[in-house]
Amino acid sequence: MHTSRLLLRSGLTLAAAAALPAALAGPSAAVSGISVSTTGSTVSVVTSACTLINGSWGTAALLTNRQANFAQGRQLALSGTSVSQSAAWTGVSPGTYTVVVVCSSGLTAGSQSVIVSASAPASAKPAVPSTRPTISSTSGPAPSRGVMGGLGGAARDYGPLTLGVGAALVGAGVVATGWVLRRRSKPYRL
Repeated sequence: MHTSRLLLRSGLTLAAAAALPAALAGPSAAVSGISVSTTGSTVSVVTSACTLINGSWGTAALLTNRQANFAQGRQLALSGTSVSQSAAWTGVSPGTYTVVVVCSSGLTAGSQSVIVSASAPASAKPAVPSTRPTISSTSGPAPSRGVMGGLGGAARDYGPLTLGVGAALVGAGVVATGWVLRRRSKPYRL
């Protein structure tokens, strides 16, 4: 009987802890982020975070490293379905850019940096591969926004609400652990 009460209380506590993040996150939990890709001089963004409001899914902006906010970038309206929304910019010059997507509800779906590299035109490519080794220089202008290595687009920009909820959950876990350990040290209490 003693063990079953302990298991029941533990189960209820775990169920409440599992439901807490979804309850506290509210509408921002639906935001899933964006995926940015480049093909030659075309930059495309895809998201599934936006909903159709008054005939609009939202807007995407392509910002250079000298542009500080959404309004300064090359803006395009998102098009798509309830499953996926997208936008694409063509004729983008080589460089480092930031893509930001803002849904029509006003929520930011996400932002991601992307590097557009120069591609040679099809007529400039040799028809037969050269047998001589090619020498290339690695010196040149340094990237203005730093190196984007290691994450591969897996990182998301979490807002203050998400980080606050996470910190609250960690704090609640520490307090609950301390409470359980303190209760365990007293032999005749449950």
